[in-house]
Parts: sequence; C-alpha cells; structure tokens
Amino acid sequence: MKIVSRGNGQRMLFVSYPLLPVSQDSSGGAEQVLWTLQRELMQRGARITVAACSGSVVSGSLYATGSPANGSLSSARNHEEKHASHCLELINVRETIGTGFSLVHDHSGSFFANPHVSRANIPVLATLHLPKSFYPAGYFSRVAPNVRFVCVSKSQAKTFADVPEVIGCVPNGIALERFQVQKTKGDYLLWLGRICEEKGTHTALDVAKKSGLPIVIAGSVYPFRYHQAYFDTAITPRLEQMGSQVRFVKSPSFEAKSELLRNAKAVLVTSSAEETSSLVAMEAAACGTPVIAFKRGALPEVVEQCVSGLLVRNEEQMCAAVKEIASIRPSACRQVAEKNFSAARMASDYERIYAKVLAPSRKFVTIRPERPERIAA
Repeated sequence: MKIVSRGNGQRMLFVSYPLLPVSQDSSGGAEQVLWTLQRELMQRGARITVAACSGSVVSGSLYATGSPANGSLSSARNHEEKHASHCLELINVRETIGTGFSLVHDHSGSFFANPHVSRANIPVLATLHLPKSFYPAGYFSRVAPNVRFVCVSKSQAKTFADVPEVIGCVPNGIALERFQVQKTKGDYLLWLGRICEEKGTHTALDVAKKSGLPIVIAGSVYPFRYHQAYFDTAITPRLEQMGSQVRFVKSPSFEAKSELLRNAKAVLVTSSAEETSSLVAMEAAACGTPVIAFKRGALPEVVEQCVSGLLVRNEEQMCAAVKEIASIRPSACRQVAEKNFSAARMASDYERIYAKVLAPSRKFVTIRPERPERIAA
C-alpha cells in the first residue's frame, strides 16, 4: 500500500461506514461529513488515510477494506467485522514500520465497539452520527479505555448525557464554496437523500400531491432488502399515480444535486426520526433555497425559523407552509449557511478536539466549539 504524505500534520486514520463507498457523490450523511472533513484537513497539512470500501474516492490515501454491501443484514455484519479487522491490521502494520497513526477518527458507527479496539495503542475518537436509539443495545456500556465520542448537535448530545466518554459536540459542516446561490427559483419542490421509511420520502410525495406542485425525488435506494421493499411498496405506486407531477432522479451526482438545489422552490425534509443533523438543509441554505422541515431532533438547530425556512409539526402544516415559503429570501438563507455551516469551522472544531485527545496528560475533559451552535425556535 502506498501512503501519500502531505505537510507536517499528524497521521490520522479515518474509518468509514464499511458498506458504501465514500466520494463527493455519497448520499449518506456520515460519508459526506467524512469526505468533507478529510478534504479540509488535508488542505491544512494533515496526513490522512481513509479506510473504506472499494470504489471510494478521497483526498488522502485510500485503504480499501473490501467490496460494498450486497443487501442482507448478515452480510452487513460480516462486512463490519472484516472492515474492523482490516483497520486493526493496518494500525498494527503502520506502528511496526514506524509510520504509525496518532489517532483514529471513527465515522463508521461500529468500529469503536469492536472488542479488539482496546488493543490499539492509540486514541480512537468516534463521531456519533446517528440517534442513540439506532445503536445496538449495550454499545455504550463497555467502552474501550482508548475510545472517546463526539456528538454532532446539542439535541443529540442530550440523549448521550449518560455516556461519560462523550467529550464534545461538533456540528456538521459543508464545503460552502461548492454551492452557488441562485435567486430565481423554479416551481418544483425537492426531496433529497436516502430513500427509506424513516426519511419519509412518501410523505414528501403526498405533500406535493396535495399542494398541486411538481416534485423531484432525488436520492439513492441503499442495497438493503428492507430499503428496496419500502421503495417497491411505498414509493413506486406513488410515482405511478402522480405521473408527470413527479420526476425521480436516481443517485444524482454532486453536480446534478447542486443544480436541483439551486433551482428548487423549496426543499422538503420529512424525516420521522430524531435527526442528529441535516446536511440537506445546510446545502439548501448554501444555495439560497428555503427548507420546510418537521420540527424534530436537530432540525431547529439547522433551520432558522422564517429566515432560512419553516419548521412544521405535521403534514398538514407542511402543505400550508408550501404556500408561504416564497417569503424566505435566498440571500438570508446563504447568510445562515455562511455563519453556521462552513467546513472550515467544522475542521477547526475537530482540531481542538484532537488536541485534547492527544494531550500528553490524556485527561479527557468535555469541550465545546468556540462558536456555540445557534438554536432557532
């Protein structure tokens, strides 16, 4: 394996979610955050190796740990075990040849829980991208002594208040320079993301139908059987019933996604889960496009009410908000994005976390970003 070194920064291993590739076109939030963060840190001189499945495209060195998932839960668990095993092997080899990592930044959601992680003689910082209820029971009852956690929003951090290894909160960020504001909008609604039940794709279609507006559904159906079953039973019939009122864009590239975001009348965020963040809402704001979102989880931390979008409590209110969304100014949306969602801010916050984790005393103390997260009512 050839390792590319840049600058004099710390050598770090970023561990990705093992089942799907990491690239600028990833639709999963954890993969997008990893891609954005390693890109920003590489520009600052960090030396990063990304452990991810084959087909990934990253700024640092790629350590391919296997092929993407094929769809079954047993296969997923097998992928996770093999992925962790390869990562631990890489850590040991690099230590042996004198180019060891200073820190592991885990974005996988599972590596930190591997029983052999405690044998790694380096700190492991795991970013918790999911709601606490999404993690298996017992994941946080026996945390390895070299593992610490970071949350991505205040609302999420409250649910992890009983986990002493949580040492900070770093809100997600996006590469703002990659998104352009467009003041003149089209007439269509946009839903963007992973197509699965908890993301509420069917709700977005129902809102568009009731509102009489065209809608674009742009996203990926992950190669898991329950996701595919949801698409077949809840989405396909609605697509057929709505006909020309809906357009489906499968797995859009970054360029296609950006164009859809710039031109949309509004972006609908219809998740039924307690979302820990919303990159879609951040990207919409960066394009000057307002968001209509359910007031759940961290959405009130991302969408500034009546400034970058409208927060609602149910489908009926979402339909009403569609009629009011024209009052939101594109320039105001962009200002919210620039103030709160930059990749540079995210990277600086993580650099402070890294410094604490790598301190010689190894005293793990709770720290917070210099800029407090804004919470909108």
